[in-house]
Amino acid sequence: MRTLVYYFFKFYVRVGLFFYSKKITVTGNKNIPKDGAIVFAANHPNGLLDPLLIATHTKRRISFLVQAAIFNNPFVSNFFDLLGMMPIYRIKDGIQQLNKNEAIFNKCEALLKGNKALLIFPEGSHNKNRTIRTLSKGFTRIIFKTLDNYPNTQIHIVPVGITYQNVSNFPSKSAIQFGTPILANDFYDKENFNQSAKIIKDQVSNQLKKLSVHIKHDENYDAVLSSLNNAQIDFTQVSTVNSIIKKKNYPEKKKRSKNYAFLLFCLIAINSIVPFSIWKMISNKVDEFEFIDTFRLSINAFLFPIFYCIQSWAIYLIFNWQIAFIYFISSFLLVFMYVKLSPTPPSK
Repeated sequence: MRTLVYYFFKFYVRVGLFFYSKKITVTGNKNIPKDGAIVFAANHPNGLLDPLLIATHTKRRISFLVQAAIFNNPFVSNFFDLLGMMPIYRIKDGIQQLNKNEAIFNKCEALLKGNKALLIFPEGSHNKNRTIRTLSKGFTRIIFKTLDNYPNTQIHIVPVGITYQNVSNFPSKSAIQFGTPILANDFYDKENFNQSAKIIKDQVSNQLKKLSVHIKHDENYDAVLSSLNNAQIDFTQVSTVNSIIKKKNYPEKKKRSKNYAFLLFCLIAINSIVPFSIWKMISNKVDEFEFIDTFRLSINAFLFPIFYCIQSWAIYLIFNWQIAFIYFISSFLLVFMYVKLSPTPPSK
C-alpha cells in the first residue's frame, strides 16, 4: 500500500511540476547507480520544491530528511511519512526535541543497509542565495555510523546541484544536475572520523560548486549577482554561468522582454477565481521566502484541478457533456500555454 501511494503521488507531483514549470533540465542521470545504497547530497535553495524535483526526476525510490516543523499536524505527518519524508530536528525546534533525531538516524541506517536511496541537504537549511554554503557533518555521521554497524554495505554519495532561474516566481525554470558518485567506503578511516568527514565534505562541496551556480559569498557577491541579473542571464545554463563568474566576463545589460502571454494569465485568473483567491490569501501568510514555491505548487496541483472538475460538472448540468469536456480540456490548455510561452521571470 505504501509503495502504491508513493508512486501515485510521485506521478501526480511530476505532472503538477510539468504544468508549474516553464522548463526542467535534468543532466547526469546516468551517474546514478541503479542499485545499492545511495546518499543524494544536494544544495537547498527552495524549500520543499527541492526534494520534490529530485524525487520525481530519478528512477530510484527516495526517502528524505526535511524540517521537523512541517510535521506539526498529525494528518500531514502521516501523509509525509507515506511519501518517505522523515523529520530532522534542530535547536530552533527545542533542545528537548533533538533526542528524537537518534531514532531518525537509526531509520536512515536501516535504509542504507537495505540498499535504499536517501536524500540529505548537507547545508542544513534552505537559502535562496546562489552560494554553496559550508556543509555540516550530519550527513557524514549517518554514513559512517552505517559503515561502523554494517561494514559490508557499499554507500555511494551522489552530489546533486539544483539551480532556479528565480526562486519564488511563476512559472518556474530549473536545472537539476547529478554529479559523479563518491564511494564513501574509500574515504572512511574509523580511527580518524574528523579527517574522513572533512575529505567527504570537501569532495561533495567541490562538486556542488560546479553542479549549481556558485557565487562566492563575500563583499563582491551583490555586485556579481547584479551584473548577471542585468544581463538577463539564464542561470539554468549552469556551466556557462559559472564560467562567466570565474572569468569575470559579464555580458552587457539587456532590456526585459515584454510578456505577451499576460492576456492568458488574465483568462486563467478569471477562470480560476476561487483557487486563485485562496492562493492570494495564503501567500500573504508565508513567512519564509523559500517556501512560496512550495505553497504555490500545492495550490496549483490540488485546488485548481478540483475547481475545474466542479465547474465542468456544473457546465454538464446546464449544457451537455461535450461542452463540459471541451471546457475542462481548455482550462488546462490555457495553463499549459501560459507556462510554456511566457518569458522567464526576472531573477532576484
